[in-house]
Amino acid sequence: MDHLYISSTLSKEEKYVSLLPLLKGLLEGEDDMIANFANISAALKQSFNFFWVGFYIVKKEELVLGPFQGTIACTRIKYGKGVCGTAWKEKRTVIVEDVNQFPGHIACDAASQSEIVVPVFDHRNDIVAVLDIDSEYLSHFDETDALYLQEIIKLLEQKICI
Repeated sequence: MDHLYISSTLSKEEKYVSLLPLLKGLLEGEDDMIANFANISAALKQSFNFFWVGFYIVKKEELVLGPFQGTIACTRIKYGKGVCGTAWKEKRTVIVEDVNQFPGHIACDAASQSEIVVPVFDHRNDIVAVLDIDSEYLSHFDETDALYLQEIIKLLEQKICI
């Protein structure tokens, strides 16, 4: 695939439904995790114009910044710290309507107002990374985002051979 076009007139759910088969095609034949993280970040940023989209990769006892689209980001996040570290520790998707109300939120960019973090699991059910998406709007993310982002991550997890 050499370009991606998702109409801005579609509803959020319609955008995700349109994006899923495109991402599946994009991931076919590519087993490199970093390359896939990079393309998923770019596709989500381009399709939804999120403020920040990227991956943090588990390295020992911290998350280390991986491929992303957006403003400069925090480089390392400790286990259990912030929204990303919480999603890692609790092994679940975390939706935060107002990051300023989240205990221990790590403010990489003050413009970020809401956030969703989706863990990426390997075949042993260990978390190898998290997908982090920030919005400059309060209450931007909901269960529709969680559902479809988890579906996107499932496509990615099929490629992880760790």
